[in-house]
Amino acid sequence: MATTFAVSSDIAKPELADKGKKRILWADQDMPVLQQIRARFEKEKPLAGLKMSACLHVTAETANLARTLKAGGADLVLIASNPLSTQDDVAASLVRDFGTTVGAIHGEDGNSYYKHVAMALAHEPHVTMDDGADLVSAMVFIAIDRLTMLSGNQKPVRDWAESFSAEQRKALFSRVIGSMEETTTGVIRLRAMEKDGVLKFPVIAVNDADTKHLFDNRYGTGQSTLDGVIRATNILMAGKKVVVCGYGYCGKGVASRARGLGAQVIVTEVNPIAALEAAMDGFGVMPMAEAAKVGDLFITVTGNKHIIAKQHFEVMKEGAMVCNSGHFDIEIDLVALKDLTAQHTPDVRHEVDEYKLKSGKKLYVIGSGRLVNLAAAEGHPASVMDMSFATQALATEYCVKNKGKLPNQVIAVPREIEEYISTAKLASMGIMIDTMTADQKKYSTSWEHGT
Repeated sequence: MATTFAVSSDIAKPELADKGKKRILWADQDMPVLQQIRARFEKEKPLAGLKMSACLHVTAETANLARTLKAGGADLVLIASNPLSTQDDVAASLVRDFGTTVGAIHGEDGNSYYKHVAMALAHEPHVTMDDGADLVSAMVFIAIDRLTMLSGNQKPVRDWAESFSAEQRKALFSRVIGSMEETTTGVIRLRAMEKDGVLKFPVIAVNDADTKHLFDNRYGTGQSTLDGVIRATNILMAGKKVVVCGYGYCGKGVASRARGLGAQVIVTEVNPIAALEAAMDGFGVMPMAEAAKVGDLFITVTGNKHIIAKQHFEVMKEGAMVCNSGHFDIEIDLVALKDLTAQHTPDVRHEVDEYKLKSGKKLYVIGSGRLVNLAAAEGHPASVMDMSFATQALATEYCVKNKGKLPNQVIAVPREIEEYISTAKLASMGIMIDTMTADQKKYSTSWEHGT
């Protein structure tokens, strides 16, 4: 089949490769579990002969996942899952030093983003890896012949798909063994696809693994979000009223770290159980309409749209700052904010935009409403991504070994993978734990013993 998109690297600054290699190898030192898996993959080649396309944040940590997949024998194409998360020096080193085809440019526009998605599809992958389900979503639209549902900024994907007949499109994706999904947002979208009967291959919900969401979402997002805010603004967190929108694992991490820095934390929620948990964890809980009046800093971590909307901007106090650490840039209604604005001044500080409203009030948006931990900082620490990406690598191996045996559904990471990763992580930290005796194992799995 001829394609309209060449599968070749598209990066911004190849001259930064030396800097990128140093960054990748520095991160690798703090990723011992992934190192262990990479060494085994190098010997066993469990992914030999497979084409892979991955749509992930192109960071130093992701580079070490890419190295691991390639060590396993995969022919990998890596594209960015977010326009502001790409580290151009890392992209350059991946291409020059580690032989990876990369389509990722920091600050790329929508057209470039979807040109890279089309490039990843043109690779004709057997296995995909996603961070937000953009790649799988495009594949599904094409596979079920609903090209008209692709939005305007997805034109490069539609142009590529239209170079094939409807039968060729179906055949193109019959080769797909499965996919891995890294985010809560992506899993939500994928479960909706499954419910509608349009998911055409199995997807392993890496995000839902304990070795991912308990650590990456809580500790990684918690630390890196506050890191991004502080790098961008240099504000003192102590004494600030910080409104955390959403109390899932990411929200828990952000709220905990903000409180640790001395902030007065307020949580907004729509889930009564999560709201009750936040209250019992000692945080203030109130509706967004009330929190908007008192907050100094607002951080959205819900995965939903327009959490901060027009009516909230209107009642915020002078100088309030808003940012997002959920996946997409729709949590903050920037269109509504622009409608209220008399003067918009980009980059009053690096990654901080000033909006002077028609009322005369000034509000500030950090990181253009995109992931603040990646737009204004370096994302999660390598140590926590070690577990997430170890889970990704082993889930990929599991998917390949079980080709044709898994249902076309969103499925869980096998427990044995999680236990292997957590055991290896403890060992790397020099931590030993108890094991049950034979008698204890019997007791814990039987019903015959009474009180």
